[in-house]
Amino acid sequence: MTRRDFINQTSASYASLLAWGLLQPAPASALSLPANGRTSDGKGRKVVVLGAGLAGMAAAYELGKLGYECTVLEARGRSGGRVWTVRGGTAETELGGGTPQSCQFEEGLYFNGGAARIPHHHQLTLQYCRELGVPLQIFNGNNEAAYLYNDGGTGPLANRRLRIKEYHNDMRGYTAELLAKSLDQSALDQQLTKEDIEKLVDFLKNEGDLNTAHLYKGTNRRGYKSSREPGAGQSPGEMTDPFGLTDLLRSGFNQPVFYNVGDYIYEQQTTLLQPVGGMDAIPKALEKKLAGKIVFNAPVTELRKTESGVRVVYQRNGKPAELTAEFCVCTLPLPMLKNLESDLSGTVKRAADFVPYIKTGKIGLQFKRRFWEEDDWIYGGISRTNMDINQIWYPSFGFQGRKGVLIGYYNFYSRAEAVGAMSVAEREKLALAQGGKIHPQYPAEFENSFSLAWHRLPYSAGGWATYDDATRRKYYPALLEPDGNIYFAGEHTTYLTAWMAGAFTSARRTVEAIAARVG
Repeated sequence: MTRRDFINQTSASYASLLAWGLLQPAPASALSLPANGRTSDGKGRKVVVLGAGLAGMAAAYELGKLGYECTVLEARGRSGGRVWTVRGGTAETELGGGTPQSCQFEEGLYFNGGAARIPHHHQLTLQYCRELGVPLQIFNGNNEAAYLYNDGGTGPLANRRLRIKEYHNDMRGYTAELLAKSLDQSALDQQLTKEDIEKLVDFLKNEGDLNTAHLYKGTNRRGYKSSREPGAGQSPGEMTDPFGLTDLLRSGFNQPVFYNVGDYIYEQQTTLLQPVGGMDAIPKALEKKLAGKIVFNAPVTELRKTESGVRVVYQRNGKPAELTAEFCVCTLPLPMLKNLESDLSGTVKRAADFVPYIKTGKIGLQFKRRFWEEDDWIYGGISRTNMDINQIWYPSFGFQGRKGVLIGYYNFYSRAEAVGAMSVAEREKLALAQGGKIHPQYPAEFENSFSLAWHRLPYSAGGWATYDDATRRKYYPALLEPDGNIYFAGEHTTYLTAWMAGAFTSARRTVEAIAARVG
């Protein structure tokens, strides 16, 4: 079995592939390659890059360092692609007769409509932030003070908001108690020595905060009763009472929508970071490095191979225009690539046809005051619910300011499709009605909104590529090889789909491949 066969026939995560030595870690330093981008007469070899997202701009930036002459064609009037910060003045009209929107957020308020966080181990993304001078701050994704809300369930915990810390610590406590009891009764299949059992019970006592009888009777980790916080003098505080184990098990909070993935998933473990002032600081910094090399409002209509390289036809001011080059770096999302007139190979066309992209949407809600901080003590983090809004994100910037913007929903798949099919006004109404069940302050504090459905946005038509094992085996390899002088980059050409690191990693891989080919 070859290395590629092994990768294609497993569902290994990026982390596993790194651990097995099958992938190199993301570089944490500037790319260093021979500057071979000029011909013998001193002219730069021409490269046309399709798309001014992170992959396209990073490829053009790195190729430019090597002497290549790059032109980037971008269909939109802005750079960044799916790295998009929505702020006052942002305008968009979705496909299929969408209502034109113009964002009315006040100065300094925004939400990241696409990419929103940087894992601490995505060292290549962090390297570009260092190299480009983009300052970073903490993104708080995991906040135990946020809420869980199970709508329409049964039992005493249905249709009420619970702090995440209440649910988590009660479940940890009861689970630790049950396991401690089984150890006391020698009920485990695995043979353990008395000393082993003592060590494990001690761990469970601390993990679950059990009492000396190895029982869970509540913990201050889940919080204190309202107005009974620990204070000065004779005020030790009064802990909240734990919920019953059976109530928790029957509460509905074991549904996948409530999983606190931020605690466990490799990409979402703390520490997470974000650029100061919005995620679009990264594409804006790259755009400055490519001054005069990006052609905006230039949607590509044809991609052709020639004897000496490539020919690209695009629209400019309503008229067709052409570019020829020795190489092309195509970073178009696959839903856009499949609608392009081209003579690409059949394997590439099939990949564009059959690799699915996720349906996903967000809405930003501006409020008169930051009641989630003032009333609920929530600073950053995510509340989760089984309602159509799915998640509420609290901003990790502007703490204790006068106003703020929440991400009022972040949903996926069928929920995103159903909500995305609504009018802009209907989306707002739904976000306020469902979010108001978690935060009753919504009606009195709401001011305005801006919503988006990525599967309905021009030049994206989806959030990110979603491979399963079969799709990865069947279609992914075609995107890793050049099709003549056409190279492919973007998150869909990596195991880091949905992450900016995927775009950056793919750009470097493509630059290295072109440089090696030129020799």
